[in-house]
Amino acid sequence: MFWTRLISGIVLVAAALLSIGAGGYVLFFVLAALSAVGMMELYRAMGVCEKQPGLLACTGFFGAALYYAAILAGFETYSLPALVLALILLLAVYVFSYPKYQAEQVMAAFFGIVYVAVMLSFIYLARNLGDGGVAVWLVFFCSWGCDTCAYCVGMLIGRHKMAPVLSPKKSVEGAVGGVVGAALLGMIFAAVTKNPVLEYALICAVGALISMVGDLAASAIKRNRGIKDYGKLIPGHGGVLDRFDSVIITAPVIYYLARFILKI
Repeated sequence: MFWTRLISGIVLVAAALLSIGAGGYVLFFVLAALSAVGMMELYRAMGVCEKQPGLLACTGFFGAALYYAAILAGFETYSLPALVLALILLLAVYVFSYPKYQAEQVMAAFFGIVYVAVMLSFIYLARNLGDGGVAVWLVFFCSWGCDTCAYCVGMLIGRHKMAPVLSPKKSVEGAVGGVVGAALLGMIFAAVTKNPVLEYALICAVGALISMVGDLAASAIKRNRGIKDYGKLIPGHGGVLDRFDSVIITAPVIYYLARFILKI
């Protein structure tokens, strides 16, 4: 299991580096594909559909496609109307196929669009910010960097449980180590790229705190639904949501912090 997890992790990091480095349509369609897979994982976990997507799930996928098309047309202008239209379409399916679907399934279907597709799209949006798209790397320093540092510190000196019922292995010491580690990674990255060190450290520290919320939130959903992993796409890591749970919620935070603090 260790070697499987290590090898697949290396492949995943390499794929992320290549797609982010390429940017443009490559990154756009990679994120769109990841969104579709992640939404399917969530829909199965939340009971929107079982093995095969039904009409409600397909409408959710169509809503996500509308949103991604809106990004290309102009994020600031068309993204919100696309989400409103997606909600209307989901409600239409709910009404005209009644009583096939429950209200909870409709809410979960729309939640999947926002939680997976919208949140992941901010990686692409961060990549398109000025200054060579350096902001996008902060997303992964805050999420994967925080996760790695928190794991190492927690294993070494972790004593006090942070969320004993939800995630017994996570410690307060590990959380502090994750935040500090992410801030240090941001400082190093800023120094190498000749960017403001303190601002990058602040953004990474805030992003690291948010990333832990995303990690725990994804775990809470799994515990509520009685599942261990969202999927099996990534050997040793689970599904897209298992690996990108912290990235999903961190990406939009970093995007807006980079715009407002770094002015890029």
